[in-house]
Amino acid sequence: MTRSEVQSRTRFDLVRYANTWEDADILVEALAPGNRHCLSIGSAGDNSFSLLAAGAASVTAVEMNPTQVACIELRKAAYHRLDHAGFLALLGHRECPDRSALYQQCSPDLSASSRDYWDSQPETIAAGFATVGKFESYFRIFRTRVLPLAHSKRRVARLLEPKEATERARFYDDEWNTWRWRAVFHLFFSRQVMGMLGRSPAFFKYVEGSVADRILERTEHALRELDPSCNPYLHYILSGSYPDHALPHALRPENFERIRSRLDDFHIVNAPIEQILTTSDQPFDAFNLSDIFEYMSEENYHALLAQLVANSSPDARLAYWNMLAPRSRPESMAGQLVPLTELAQRLHLEDKAFFYSRFVVESVTGD
Repeated sequence: MTRSEVQSRTRFDLVRYANTWEDADILVEALAPGNRHCLSIGSAGDNSFSLLAAGAASVTAVEMNPTQVACIELRKAAYHRLDHAGFLALLGHRECPDRSALYQQCSPDLSASSRDYWDSQPETIAAGFATVGKFESYFRIFRTRVLPLAHSKRRVARLLEPKEATERARFYDDEWNTWRWRAVFHLFFSRQVMGMLGRSPAFFKYVEGSVADRILERTEHALRELDPSCNPYLHYILSGSYPDHALPHALRPENFERIRSRLDDFHIVNAPIEQILTTSDQPFDAFNLSDIFEYMSEENYHALLAQLVANSSPDARLAYWNMLAPRSRPESMAGQLVPLTELAQRLHLEDKAFFYSRFVVESVTGD
C-alpha cells in the first residue's frame, strides 16, 4: 500500500485543521516518546511538536494535504524565528497589530510551495493563520450564532470559571443542561451539519448511529467531570482563544524552548503514511495516528495496521482515537499487538479534547 483510501474521497486544497484537535497531554503519556523515533500524523503540527518537546529522538510528521504541510512548516519556522509572544501572536492566539511583519521573519525558512501558499493568503496571515481552518470556522459559527440561542456570554464565562467538583455538577445540571442547549447541540453537531461545515462528509462513510448523541455524552463528561477552566479546547470552542493558564501542550512557554532547540530532529513529509512505511528504512518506536483509521474500511485499516507493525521496532507503541467509527486491533493480530487497555481507559477519562469516544493504545510484541 502506497496510497491512502482517504486521498480519493476528499479535497486537499484547503486548511481543514488550523490547530490539532487531540489532547497532546494524554498522547505524550501514552507513547512515552523519550528517545523514541516517532511517526506522527501531521494535521496542523501541534502534537508532532509536542512529541519533540517530550524528548523524542526524532519526529517525522507525515501529512497528505499540502495546505496542512504549509501550516506545519510555518509553525516550525515560527518556533525558529520568533520568541514565545511573537509565536502566539502569529498563530492568532494573541493580539498583534502587524502579523505580516512576523510572517516576513519566518518566510525564509519555508519551502517554495509553502511560501507561495502563504504569500497568496495575506488575509489569513493578518487574521492569525491558526484561527481560519475549516474546523475552526465551524466552531466560530457555533460560538457566535448557535450558542447564544441557548446561553448568554455571562453564563459561558461562569462555565469556564474554576469550581469544585460538586459545584461543577450542580452548575451543569441546574443551569447549563437546558432543553435549548440540547436542541441546538443536536442540530449543530448532527452528521449533516458537521459534514457541510466541519469535517468532510466522506469522513462519515463508516459511521453508524447518531453523531450528536455520542458527542453530547462526551461533552457532558467534559463539563461535569473534568475542569472546564483549564481545558484549552473548551476555551477555544466557547470563547475563541486560549488563556495563559490553559494553553495546549505545544504552545506552553515551558515547551517552547525545548521544541526550538530540537528542530533539526523534526522532519515534515508530504505523503500518505502508507508511502512512508513502504519507502522508509527507519523502524519507528512510536506512532501518533490521530483518528485516521475511522476514515478507512476495516479491510484497509487492518492492512495499514500490519504495515505499521512491520515497520516498528520491538515494544513500539501506537496511539489513536476513535471518534465515531470503532477501530482497534483485530484478533488476527493478537500475537503482534497488545492493547494497553488500562492505560488507554484511564487516559480517555482525562481527555480534554472530549469529543472522541475512545482512546486506543497498543504495543508491538516483536513476535
